[in-house]
Amino acid sequence: MPFIPLDDDNPTLTIERPWVTWGMLAICGFIFLLQAIADPETAARLIWGLGLIPATISGTAELKPDLVLLPSDLTLLSYMFLHGSPAHLVGNLLYLWVFGDNIEDAMGHARFLLFYLLCGILAGIAQIAMDPASAAPTIGASGAISGILGAYLVLHPKSKILVPILFIPVRLPAWILLLAWIGFQFYSAALNGANGQEAIAWWAHIGGFVVGMILIVPLRYKILPLFGGGGLPSGVELRDRSGKRKRD
Repeated sequence: MPFIPLDDDNPTLTIERPWVTWGMLAICGFIFLLQAIADPETAARLIWGLGLIPATISGTAELKPDLVLLPSDLTLLSYMFLHGSPAHLVGNLLYLWVFGDNIEDAMGHARFLLFYLLCGILAGIAQIAMDPASAAPTIGASGAISGILGAYLVLHPKSKILVPILFIPVRLPAWILLLAWIGFQFYSAALNGANGQEAIAWWAHIGGFVVGMILIVPLRYKILPLFGGGGLPSGVELRDRSGKRKRD
């Protein structure tokens, strides 16, 4: 992916701290630490036992009994907290760090937690639907975070995102970055299908993105306009990233 987000210029409206976003960052980091310090056999068992395996949920295959850690349906939840490498973890958490706080701000802590988990679960279901016979475990927070990206596109397409282009920091409108991102997912999914490769769950990314675009509409605070239009109600107080209030 050519664009790596580093920051956005989007202040928060309703929360002082994005506790759920920070919690997900911490949980994913902690679980990856456990994976990293585990012996190879235990680390592999975690991936097979907690990862999402489409074939076991669709009923076309069964996992060996000694690898089962949860009922297969529950892996739709557990898979999103595991990661396969430091790069996999850092890439996911960077997107969560940049975009998560504004989506949490748009609906509050409790609804954001529900939103995050639903996006991850439905992203997993999308991957199963597109590749039901796959026996490879799918792991990572990408599906849930893709939902955040879809929601951000619907709410804040005009916000500026700081990205390095040829090592030069540039602020791009969010819609450019996010449309490029989802376009890359479709391209990669098509290429993956043509080559028969299964290294990345592209359809989970696409499914999560679409789900996020849909769920943000009913779950957001209704004072927030869609697609960055219409402005904010008079007197709404904004918070910068330090938590200080400032008037719109």
